Amino acid sequence: MNTIYIDILITVNVFIDFMLIVCVKSFLNISVSLKRMILGSVAGGILSLSALLPRLPFLLNIFMDLFCAIIIVLICFGYDSIKALIKRTGVYFLVSFIFCGIMIFIYTAFKPSGMQIYNDKVYFNISPLVLIILTVVCYYIIMLIKRLTKGETGGGVYNVEVKIKSKSITFCGKVDTGCNLKEPFSGEYVIVAEKTLLESFEPDKNTLRAIPFNSLGGDGIIYGFKPDKVIVGSRDIGRSVYIGICNNVLKGDVKALIPFEIIRQ
Repeated sequence: MNTIYIDILITVNVFIDFMLIVCVKSFLNISVSLKRMILGSVAGGILSLSALLPRLPFLLNIFMDLFCAIIIVLICFGYDSIKALIKRTGVYFLVSFIFCGIMIFIYTAFKPSGMQIYNDKVYFNISPLVLIILTVVCYYIIMLIKRLTKGETGGGVYNVEVKIKSKSITFCGKVDTGCNLKEPFSGEYVIVAEKTLLESFEPDKNTLRAIPFNSLGGDGIIYGFKPDKVIVGSRDIGRSVYIGICNNVLKGDVKALIPFEIIRQ
């Protein structure tokens, strides 16, 4: 085996793991901060040092890969439930498998100098430009596979951008035909979002409206506010919608519900 430089090994795998995390985020439509994605990719880069261990038996190698994947997933997406953890780790494994398959094909077909695969870890001693091009190509191949396998939800999940004064936050919301929640006085529809998505927002308490509901797993009241601007997908909703804040009500990876009528308008 040729010489491996630790700094290059870590840097390359930080870059690759960031791409893998972006793919997992896209596959599962998970809202996650850039900070956590960077922390997860850095952890992946550090864990890539396992490539320097003696060659492991197949089963032990799988166990090591599983352990590393769980650590990265927990850092990036946190822990909601064992079911969510298994799903996210499985998708991370799938994306990693596709990426490694593409890299092995390139390695066996073209024998690029400076490229090695050891203990399932990819090592490139090549120019940053070539690395970026290879990784971007892999990303779009994975996204194409997602589309062909109907990994997207048929338009059922949209990016929601909410703006208040100089602040802006974006999260994923799922269109729900059963969500017809309206602010009782104005009659305007309400996008329901988990409090964790809106931690950086502190709306004026005097502007909060009590909004009764009976479709979010029970009956009760949530509090909502009217932002300065809302964009759902590419549609500018303006100010004709409220954002309702719930706390640990929506389960799963998507933490916001969009009334179908908003998309149909």
